[in-house]
Amino acid sequence: MHLIDWLIVFVLNGAVIGYGLYLARSTETSSEWFLGGRALPWWAVGLSMFATNVDSADIVSVTGNTYKEGIHILSVYSLGSVAGGILAAFVIVPVIYRAGFYTNAEYLEARFGPAMRVLSALIQLQYRSSMLGIIIWSSHLLLTRFVELSSFQSWLLIVVLVLLAGLYTAFGGLKSVVWTDAAQGIVMMVAAAAIFCVVWNNAGGWDGMQAELARTGNDDLVHVGRYTGDDKKTLPWMVVIGWTVIGSGYWTVNHTQTMRLMGTRSLWDMKMAALWGVALSLPIMMVSVMLGVFARAIPEFQGIEDSDTIYPLLAGKLLGPGLKGLVAAGVVAAIVSTFDSMGSALSAIFTRDIYARFLVRDREDSHYVIVGRFATVGVLALGFLYLPFIISQGSMIKAFTTLISVFATPLFVTYLAGVITPAHRKSGLIGLLVGACYGLIALGDRMLFDKYGAEGAWFPSWFTTRWMSFAWSIFFTSLAIGLVTLFCGTQPQSTLAKPKDKGWLLNSREALPPLREHPFKGEISPFAQPIPWAILCVVGSVYVVFWLFW
Repeated sequence: MHLIDWLIVFVLNGAVIGYGLYLARSTETSSEWFLGGRALPWWAVGLSMFATNVDSADIVSVTGNTYKEGIHILSVYSLGSVAGGILAAFVIVPVIYRAGFYTNAEYLEARFGPAMRVLSALIQLQYRSSMLGIIIWSSHLLLTRFVELSSFQSWLLIVVLVLLAGLYTAFGGLKSVVWTDAAQGIVMMVAAAAIFCVVWNNAGGWDGMQAELARTGNDDLVHVGRYTGDDKKTLPWMVVIGWTVIGSGYWTVNHTQTMRLMGTRSLWDMKMAALWGVALSLPIMMVSVMLGVFARAIPEFQGIEDSDTIYPLLAGKLLGPGLKGLVAAGVVAAIVSTFDSMGSALSAIFTRDIYARFLVRDREDSHYVIVGRFATVGVLALGFLYLPFIISQGSMIKAFTTLISVFATPLFVTYLAGVITPAHRKSGLIGLLVGACYGLIALGDRMLFDKYGAEGAWFPSWFTTRWMSFAWSIFFTSLAIGLVTLFCGTQPQSTLAKPKDKGWLLNSREALPPLREHPFKGEISPFAQPIPWAILCVVGSVYVVFWLFW
């Protein structure tokens, strides 16, 4: 990296971090800290959702995964993101928003009881902190292979970035996070376009890439419908279903995203923000997806064993001065935007759903704001604990898909059952536990398979492989919820029980501004109706997966 590159990195990212610290000065109340006072416009929230969705782990691991396995992962950023964004903004989060809750877990207590609130909070902390570990490891790879820092310098810079992101997030809360993410999202878009153009030219464009893949026998890599899993026996549509479940769960269960939707100024803003975030994510992630297969068409990058190093190597070897700094700035922006997002969301879950609900229940508003600020840095530190497991998995995508089906998928099914079915109050906890038990069994079996082969596994591969496990997790969770409801009777979603919140938890909900359907003085114009835009997103994602790249 030349001096001009470092200047670009420090000026762009330093300006954004400084802006976050500036915004933090005006945050005082808990409603401002946790939900931005429910005053955030759709376009800023959508940019923030995009910046959070596309992190350094995506940039590195997606490029590496497509280099190794092909572009099937595109399904999660098209079908998965669209399905999840629509489910979250049009179905699930409006119920939570109207009830005046701050977190997903608060809703689950009202629907299924206090135990579900605790389990949901713990699952969120586990699910997203494990993702933090993947982001931290990908950041290390980028800083050592692309920026060419030493290992010590890399870890030192990561710790500094965690502290800086934690600092303005701790003081500014959601408002600082959303506005800084919006700025970081723009930097990430420019950086993605820069590296894609350079790699495209070096590979000889689309025709040159296809010709080289055909020559080397790798032309299946550019077709979603030709990937058959690690065992070469998985049906391609099962892989697509698995990615769709992952994407749907990410946008609905993950409070990192739903917290932003709850901070919008109206229900209309909520829907448009989700569609905007999804629409921005797809083309940028298509760039990362295609970088992997384009790398296969460049002779000097063929035959690399460690696929997670492909993106750092592409950026380090092909970019010249100036462009290298721009892409490095985009990488740092992706790292910081996800650190701040996860810090704010996970600290909100800890503060409201564990600390204030069960430990210290009736203190003044400022006390819980302070707790949330300290918790921000604490939850960011949890990500470092997952590094040994992530490194042992061989690739970051494999680590992610291995962990996601254990708890997050059953929780996703439970949310859906609570909102759209008359599931009995007792069924949520039982369904979640049954689904999690299957997830743990499947995880153990996959670990045995990886170590000892098929002979050492407990079950046949069709029951526990990482792609089949999503379908089985949904099946067992849904079956348990259905059976309990069958024997205990139905209970409509409209019969929400009030959580047994007292003091601050109750007062903070009552302090939220009045509910708004939309921000306009008159009727919503036909052009601004969310449903046609949602249909357009669905059609576009289906076209990309099943026609353009199938």
